[in-house]
Amino acid sequence: QVQLVESGGGLVQAGGSLRLSCAASGSIFRINRMAWYRQAPGKQRDLVALITKSGVTNYADAVKGRFTISRDNAESTVTLQMNNLKPEDTAVYYCNAMTTSMFEYWGQGTQVTVSS
Repeated sequence: QVQLVESGGGLVQAGGSLRLSCAASGSIFRINRMAWYRQAPGKQRDLVALITKSGVTNYADAVKGRFTISRDNAESTVTLQMNNLKPEDTAVYYCNAMTTSMFEYWGQGTQVTVSS
């Protein structure tokens, strides 16, 4: 089992920045990929960014150049630095961990609201 706890959401004006963190605990040795997803009201949950255990990253086109995902394997944390936020970034952001056996775990989500 893997437990994920997110922190760092909140309300920010357009153009501002927020930093989300996700702390993993439990069977962390099984974790391969970690990622952030987001879900806006009435929309599906979409991938925002991912990072593999070796540090390879991938980003959704909508956030490229503005968001940065990083990972501290020793601390079992993943961070999403979000800069130049836009109102369309408003969503609940979820931390995700995928194990080597392709099983996925989810955090409880943290709200990010960007006002115009």
